[in-house]
Formats: sequence, structure tokens, C-alpha cells
Amino acid sequence: MATAIVMPKQGNSVESCIIVGWKKSIGDTIAEGDILAEVETDKALLEVESTTAGTLLAFFFEEGDEVPVLVNIAAVGEAGEDFADLQPEGATGAAAPAPAPVVDTPAAAPVETPAAPAAVPAAENGDGRLKVSPRAKNLAAQKSIDVAALQSKGTGPGGRVIERDVQTAIEQTPALTPLAKSMVAQGGYDLPQQGSGISGRVMSGDLVPASGQPQPVTQPLENEVEVIPVKGIRNVIATRMLESLQTTAQLTLNASADARALLAYRKQLKQSNESLGLQKVTINDLILLAVSRTLVQYPDLNAHFTGDAIHQYKNVNLGVAVDTPRGLMVPAIKAANTLSLKQIAGETKRLATACLDGKASPDDLSGGTFTVTNLGSLGIESFTPVLNPPEVGILGVGNITLKPMQVDDDVQFIPHISLSLTINHQAVDGAPAARFLQALSQGLAQVDLLLAL
Repeated sequence: MATAIVMPKQGNSVESCIIVGWKKSIGDTIAEGDILAEVETDKALLEVESTTAGTLLAFFFEEGDEVPVLVNIAAVGEAGEDFADLQPEGATGAAAPAPAPVVDTPAAAPVETPAAPAAVPAAENGDGRLKVSPRAKNLAAQKSIDVAALQSKGTGPGGRVIERDVQTAIEQTPALTPLAKSMVAQGGYDLPQQGSGISGRVMSGDLVPASGQPQPVTQPLENEVEVIPVKGIRNVIATRMLESLQTTAQLTLNASADARALLAYRKQLKQSNESLGLQKVTINDLILLAVSRTLVQYPDLNAHFTGDAIHQYKNVNLGVAVDTPRGLMVPAIKAANTLSLKQIAGETKRLATACLDGKASPDDLSGGTFTVTNLGSLGIESFTPVLNPPEVGILGVGNITLKPMQVDDDVQFIPHISLSLTINHQAVDGAPAARFLQALSQGLAQVDLLLAL
């Protein structure tokens, strides 16, 4: 009896996953625990394992499809086994061809579906016609596959081209931009094995006419447009950013802190004994430590606002914004106020690496009570960070620049680090927010004293 492989549930907040890629092919022998697919949640990349052994009979969805959790995505069983009752509503994927019917006479040969000779297109095949099944012909027409080019690759009875052969050709055909696809559909062009676009996508300039000579494109290259569906984490970011601005009263306060102590202490760490494991502690790690220690004294900022209640937290679960190829992710350092500088640095590195590798767990990406986002390494002097609801505060950190300051009767240029604090004015007033920012600035200016707390 065929067994369904379901889209696993990943945490309480994950409702669907996008199939990034299938790791096995239809017809492969599968062992329990084999990786069948890689899927993307709104938070991370995950692998889907087979829960049974057998032959992979079908994919119910294609790469790029967004599938709700706990829905069947594949079927595993004995070759030729019926799996129709496992196929979910809205399935778009491919399946192994059904076993060919056998006529109960010695001379009979299994055929896929009898086709009228007049419906088969002409080709070099003895009688002047190509042997192709109706299902293969229909699929080839839908996917713009030249069945005549498959006449030597048919795997059906007598070399007949069947649906499986067309499906194989589809899988081997590189992705095309809309303009390139249109040009190929008009005829007269050969497809290269790989294009010059993203992930080998074939651009119009990669096409050559059947003669093999370069062919100028019919439209300027600048007119090409790549349509990127807003799915997965990009869709989540887009929705949450809009909701953040629409549902909260955001106010941003700007300040700067004397950075001489930060720079001096960072220099001392870099020169420390390698065995201490402190040489890779960064300025950002020092800022995270200062924020975690200061927030404890200002619970108004270390809180969630739910509309009808404010939840203040004793421990600081410090969110750290991480820029990844998939988009912005915010893992949380749990109870950062109880950790040493070395522990904060190690946890920050672990979480950032997990996000970049797509391996962050739902627990890593939830539970934050306040967020820090640092764009200083990119040369940004100041910016307006956007709240991560239900949190009521987020700190934006800019770069370190020289600021003229009057010292006695002289003006000195002293390095300062830019700080921008955005609050939800529904839950926090400007005065306590300003006091927090002032205390943080003072703490950063004397960061060596914060280490004693």
C-alpha cells in the first residue's frame, strides 16, 4: 500500500512551506530517512525526510509551489502501485506512468494508449510517422517541447515517445526569461545547455538560430523583465513591515555616544591572548552587551504591546537583525542580560551563521523583546529603524564618525557612534525612551564599567 509523505509542521507559527527543490527523482528507490525535498518556511530552509521505504511514485507539487503544512507532497510504495487516493486537491506535480495494460494474448505487447495514425505527426520512422502517445503529445504541446527531437529517446514499446520521455525533456530544459521563451516559441532558435542569467536562466541574448550563427535580439535587452514571485520570507517581510507602520505609532529619537572607550576596549580584546577566545569580539557585541544591561533598568522598553495590554519582561531576549540572501531575519539571544560578553559574542555568531545557512530553528527566530539593527559597517550614519511588533522598541546603530566637541576652551574631534531609537508611542512615551537612550549613551562611553555589572 502506497504511503504519503506530508509537508511537516515546523513550529506553531508556520502555516505553509515553499518547495525549493526535490532531491530524488520519480522511480528512485527510497530508504526511510532519505532526504526527499528541501523546503522554505517564512523563517528558514528545511529538509523533508521520507518516513517509509520503497519507490518514489509521485511528486504532488512542483518546485516553487507553496504547500500548507500536513498536506501530502509525495507518494512512496511499490512500483506500479495505485496512489490516487493520496493525491491532494490542487496537486500540480508529476507521477510515474501507470502500468501499461496487457492484452491476454501471446502476441500482444503493452501499449500506453492507442492513437489514431492520422493524429501522429510526421517524422523519420520507417512509415514516415513519429510514434508518440496522445498524453505525451499533449504535454509536449503545453510545455513547448519538440517531440520530433525525442524520436531517438522514446522508452515506450517499440521506441514510442511516452509522457515520461517528455517529462524528462522538460526537467532537462533550462529556465528561460519571458522574452527568450517567446522567441523560442516562434521557432528558429536552439537552446543552450545553460544561460548567462541567474541560476543559469537563458536570456534572449543566449539564443542562437538553428544555423548556429549569432542572432540579434528582436528587442533591446533593457526591455527584459524577470518576474520574481513574492513568496516565503520575502512575502513575510513585506507584510510585516507594512503592518508595523500601519498598526503602530512610531517615533524615532536620535543620539550619539562617545566611542573612545568602545574602540579602546575592542583594541585590547584584539591584542588579548588567543586562548581566551576574545579576539573576535566585535564592536557590535559590545553594543549588544550595553543594550542588554541598560534595558533591565528601563522595563518600559523591554516589552510587548498587544493592543489591550503591555507585557514587560524581566529578562532581555535581544533580537539581532541579520542580513541574509533570503532577506532580513531577526534571531533572538535569549536572556542576554545574564550572559557574559564572550557568551553574547558566541551566541550572536551562532545565530547569524544559522540564518545565513538557512538552518535557524523557529525557536531561534521567536521570543525577542527588543531588537538591535546595525548598519554602521555599511557606512550608514543614521537611519529610521522600523519596529518589529509586538516589540515596542528597536535600536538602529550607525557608523563611528568624528564629531566636534568643545573641551574646556578648545574644540576637539572625538569619535562618536550614531544611535537611533524607534518606539511605539502607543506603549512608550518620549521621555522614558529619551532617558533610556541617554543611559545607553553613557554606558557605551564607559563600557568597561558595564562589564562589571
